[in-house]
Amino acid sequence: MSLSGGCQCGAVRFRVEGQPGRASICHCRMCQKAFGGPFGALVTVSVADLTWTRGQRSTFQSSDKIQRGFCAACGTPLTFEWSADKIDLAVFAFDDPSAVEPVVQLAIENRPAWMEHLADMPVRPPMGPTGTAVSRQHPDHDT
Repeated sequence: MSLSGGCQCGAVRFRVEGQPGRASICHCRMCQKAFGGPFGALVTVSVADLTWTRGQRSTFQSSDKIQRGFCAACGTPLTFEWSADKIDLAVFAFDDPSAVEPVVQLAIENRPAWMEHLADMPVRPPMGPTGTAVSRQHPDHDT
């Protein structure tokens, strides 16, 4: 199995060879802050299976044991670094995030109560071609 991904602007890209490990959704406050959302979706991979194919990530020491990697140019969260031989990658940084399905939720005591009702919220229909912005996002593939 080979999976690629990277940041929103394309300055940092990666490739993972082999089967990823456990994918999770973490609701802890550090993940909420790092991802700017109700959770961080992460998957564990072997450092030996990970190649940074473009650019370098910047890091922030978010705790005494954890570094978080991100793109310094666009701010995309990329990593949760906790071990010399394993690293967690942000699921939604993959070109095909549906290929990495989370199997467990962590720190649910911090999960916002409104998340219980997401499926019940009204859905706005797509805006169509006249209401869309022109994307400057890097395409979800290596060029």
